[in-house]
Amino acid sequence: MTATAGPLAGIKVLELGTLIAGPFAARFLGEFGAEVIKIEDPNGGDPLRKWRLLHPREGGTSLWWAVQARNKKSVTINLKAPEGKEIVRRLVREADIVVENFRPGLLEKLGLGYDVLSAENPGLVLVRLSGYGQTGPYRDRPGFGSTAEAMGGLRHITGYPDLPPPRIGISIGDSIAALHAVIGAMMALHHRQVNGGKGQVVDVALYEAVFNMMEAIVPEYGVYGAVRERTGAALPGIVPSNTYSCKDGQIVIGGNSDPIFKRLMTAIGRRDLADDPTLAHNDGRVPRTQEIDDAIGAWLAERTIDEALEWLNAVDVPVGRIYSVADMFDDPQYAAREMIQRFKWQGEVDVPLPNVTPKLSDTPGGTRWLGPALGEHTNEVLRTLGYADEAIAALRERKIV
Repeated sequence: MTATAGPLAGIKVLELGTLIAGPFAARFLGEFGAEVIKIEDPNGGDPLRKWRLLHPREGGTSLWWAVQARNKKSVTINLKAPEGKEIVRRLVREADIVVENFRPGLLEKLGLGYDVLSAENPGLVLVRLSGYGQTGPYRDRPGFGSTAEAMGGLRHITGYPDLPPPRIGISIGDSIAALHAVIGAMMALHHRQVNGGKGQVVDVALYEAVFNMMEAIVPEYGVYGAVRERTGAALPGIVPSNTYSCKDGQIVIGGNSDPIFKRLMTAIGRRDLADDPTLAHNDGRVPRTQEIDDAIGAWLAERTIDEALEWLNAVDVPVGRIYSVADMFDDPQYAAREMIQRFKWQGEVDVPLPNVTPKLSDTPGGTRWLGPALGEHTNEVLRTLGYADEAIAALRERKIV
């Protein structure tokens, strides 16, 4: 395992969420050195432990769990029991951040709302992730990343115009929200540091995090009434930027800056287009998108992917093959950047995991251990709160922990 303190060493995080958005945010903090204590239900724990089980060799715990819960301490607590809530309040007194992604109002029903938690620790930053946020007429609706992607506008512009909107093959809405949560937490910690030590609530709605990525769709509609639609593999209004077919597969080309467009057209033997003054800038190229794409496509149709990559890289045109995960394992850039690392999990399974990003020169993040067994750190953490072994055993006997 990578031994590194990380830039967030000394920050304590209490994670009360399950599945994706909240736990991914806490995972990010843990990768950069924060101590993350993940609270799990004694009866089975986070459902993600069982998601995407691919093979009996995994021993009943998914490989996704190995990465999503890395660097976290698993502590089992029954949040419905008074004794369990007392443990949480005691943990909160020492925490800097609490991350939760329950449906709005549940934390309050448990008697653990921000009023209660901040009374225990006025400097606490409470990060709340939910489908629609803590206010508004939709706050009580269940919301997942998929519904956030739909409401936030991502699904409407994804895919081809003659087909129903597809989903991206990962839980991108949850992940985008998690990154917004981390940014919000860091800003709140900075504010606490320079403004007298007071904490605050960071309210992240999944649909709003997706909506925040939608570039210019709001002013385009508000000023011109333009509704951006699905355009397949092309990037609307930015030309040329598309997926193109070679003899043996597809590549992506981003030739949309003015000098790159000129180099690209010259490279494919279309000096007429390279020297056309009406195509010198993007606004002139947009009305002739099909003509430009056809010219690129005709040139690529006579070449293999490797030939096209070699030719276009030589003239500084952004171009790339479309990678599968197998391609990533064999790629020298991934290897040089050490983006795939191998670990032993559960004592015997050799598990490759994605390395931590971004890369910090002086205080890099890292993987200290993989996803823990359910309740693996319960005794250790409770002892730090002053619980004697006999008291912990009694709590365990009563299924409080």
